[in-house]
Parts: sequence; structure tokens; C-alpha cells
Amino acid sequence: MSDAAHSDPDSHEGPIRTPKQLVATIVAAFVVPVLVIIMLINYVAWDTKSGAGSEALSAEAIARRIAPVGVSEYKDPTDVKAMKTGEQVFQAQCSACHTTGAAGAPKIGDEAAWAPRAKTGYETLLNAALKGKGNMPSQSGGDFSDFEISRAVVYMANKGGAKFAEPKAPAAAASAAASAKK
Repeated sequence: MSDAAHSDPDSHEGPIRTPKQLVATIVAAFVVPVLVIIMLINYVAWDTKSGAGSEALSAEAIARRIAPVGVSEYKDPTDVKAMKTGEQVFQAQCSACHTTGAAGAPKIGDEAAWAPRAKTGYETLLNAALKGKGNMPSQSGGDFSDFEISRAVVYMANKGGAKFAEPKAPAAAASAAASAKK
């Protein structure tokens, strides 16, 4: 029985019949997986991705790091040329409410609304603008100097029928006080 099972000499041979095929199979068994792994790595890393800290030396990143944290803007209170006019301050700060009459603000040019306010005097109006009154917040210490706010008060009151004089510049007021002492 045992002879019958082994009677066919080709029955126990595999697909590799020559030494050349054996060498080719061994090389393929190592090379093919390595090539597959390399191709997978290239596929995953195909797009250029920046690593952590790779853009740290770009011009924009350097500029962000050395930029000042806070910027102080100094305005010379005696520089009348840099000061805004009453109309400019009104357009920038006051027009939102005083043009539409929002929150009970007297409209610019409305003589009936401005007449009782003008009777209280310039100092009262200026004090109300600087410290706030009713729904109007304090304007002192904001984007404009107190002198510029006073110009806007005179501008609005005069448009409403008052006859207030343009306020004197801070430098002119200081020099007038100094000359009065002499």
C-alpha cells in the first residue's frame, strides 16, 4: 500500500522545481513586502505637512513674536493743529444719538430742544457731556480730549440756536493765565 501512494514521483513536488525558482521566490518574499511598505509610506506622506515648530522661522511668525504687546498713543493736549474741530468730533462721537434723537437726545439743529439747555449755560452743558447725563455716557477720557468735546458741545449748541464762543485752546488758556499773573 505504501508503494502505491508513492508511485507518482511528481505528486510530492511543489511549484518550485529548480534552484533558480527558489532564489527568485526568496528574493520576492523579501523585496515585495518592503516595496509595499515603502509605497504605503509614500501614500500616507504624499502631501507636505508642516511639523510642530516648522514655521517658527517664517517672517510672519517672527513679526508676531517681536510685535509690541501694547501701543501707547500720546496726544499733546497743547497741539491745536492735531485737535479735531467740533464738527469732526460730533460726526465721530455724537452723531449716532444727536442726529436721530435716540434715547431722548436733542437733535442737532432743533432750536426748541436746545433752547432750555442753552439757557443753563456753556459750563453746564460741558459738564453734562464730560460726566454724562441721563442716557448719555461720560465722554471724558475717551478718544477725544476734553477740549475737543467742548468744541463739539459748542458746535451742537450753536446749531440749536445758542451763541456760545469757540472755546480757547489749552495752550492759549495757560499762556493767558501766566500773562495775567505778571
